[in-house]
Amino acid sequence: MAVLVAILIFDLSLVIHRPHVPSMKEATGWVGFYIALALIFAGVLFWMGDSGKATEFMTGWLLEYSLSIDNLFVFIIILSRFTVPKEMQQRILMIGILIAIVLRGIFILVGVRIIEQFSWVFYIFGAYLVYVGFKQAFGHDDDAGEKDSWLIRLLKKRANFTDTWNGGKVTKNIDGTKYLTPFLLVILALGTTDLLFAIDSIPAIFSVTTDPFLVFACNIFALMGLRQLYFLLGGLLERLVYLHYGIAAILAFIGVKLVFHAMKANDVPWINNGEPIKWVPEIQNWHSLLVIVVSMIVAVVASLIKMRRDAQTTGDTSMHIGPSEAELGPDGHYHIVDMTGASFMRPLRVEPTDTGTLTVIDAKGKEAPATQFERETLRAAAREDMDEDELQKVRDHIAKHGDGRDTQDASAAGNDSPEQPTR
Repeated sequence: MAVLVAILIFDLSLVIHRPHVPSMKEATGWVGFYIALALIFAGVLFWMGDSGKATEFMTGWLLEYSLSIDNLFVFIIILSRFTVPKEMQQRILMIGILIAIVLRGIFILVGVRIIEQFSWVFYIFGAYLVYVGFKQAFGHDDDAGEKDSWLIRLLKKRANFTDTWNGGKVTKNIDGTKYLTPFLLVILALGTTDLLFAIDSIPAIFSVTTDPFLVFACNIFALMGLRQLYFLLGGLLERLVYLHYGIAAILAFIGVKLVFHAMKANDVPWINNGEPIKWVPEIQNWHSLLVIVVSMIVAVVASLIKMRRDAQTTGDTSMHIGPSEAELGPDGHYHIVDMTGASFMRPLRVEPTDTGTLTVIDAKGKEAPATQFERETLRAAAREDMDEDELQKVRDHIAKHGDGRDTQDASAAGNDSPEQPTR
């Protein structure tokens, strides 16, 4: 565990001293590194002669990893809603993950004590997870992360806020008045979200093991690398439209398993006269492991098939894995490069001109004609950096005037204009 803490501290120091958007290669390397660490940890448990603990860890880790991916959906919405600068996203995500680790640690300690004293609590945990699974599959949670929590609404009423970021600072002086920045609101939004997800994930892991060390290890390994996974998957995560069904199936299965466990260890007087219910089937951890793997594979494959079919209609064949084609400059900021080799700092915007052309304006006010950029590169960057209204204006302009390229390109410009990102 000391090694895990040391790695987390090292990872945090990188984020603080060098805030940036990781490249595809960097994000892939870190995700692979953390997955390898989890597999090595399981191997050590097996080598020590405790295959049961190794199986429990692998099952619990995959369970928590699946549920943590669900966190990313809400993280994407929150970061988008507060317009978090790209170079600040790593720091924001790291803080959110640290909050999640602390909250889950508290829940684990409390949960273990409750379970030791009251075995019937598994009935409640199980029923709750079945309910969450049903709600995940058939509910309407599209606004998750899009509405302010009661705490944020209270702060907005009592304090001065500005929409302008001031790096990683929570305050900014404007005309002699101190304002709170969006940085604080994002942290609070992530914190409240982490609390809700902890309520789901901790009862779920108790279906696999009640060993506090293993429960905490599963959560740590699942959360480590989550930040890099956010950048690695990029826009692909939003396009895995059936992933929530896979997660719902996992939650419902785990809920049923917890209820079965409670029935086998039943001591509730008004259920079977307080005697254990012996006919209940025994669900082994390898059964859980199989359900988790199959559910995630089916959900991902089904989503990819849908993406392929949609691509035949829209013409958008990009997988949207990782950030858009761009480069990370030596200043630690994200850039895109035009066909002349000139670099433009993100975020950028595309604006119609009075002459009927399109102009690209970067974060520093540097301008260049849109025809100076590769179409797909500019399109992907605009999708990430511009909001819905701005994108619609560009689409309307291209439909009316074209994009300023040759006649053949202009005829296809209506389909290739920057599209509204899937939210």
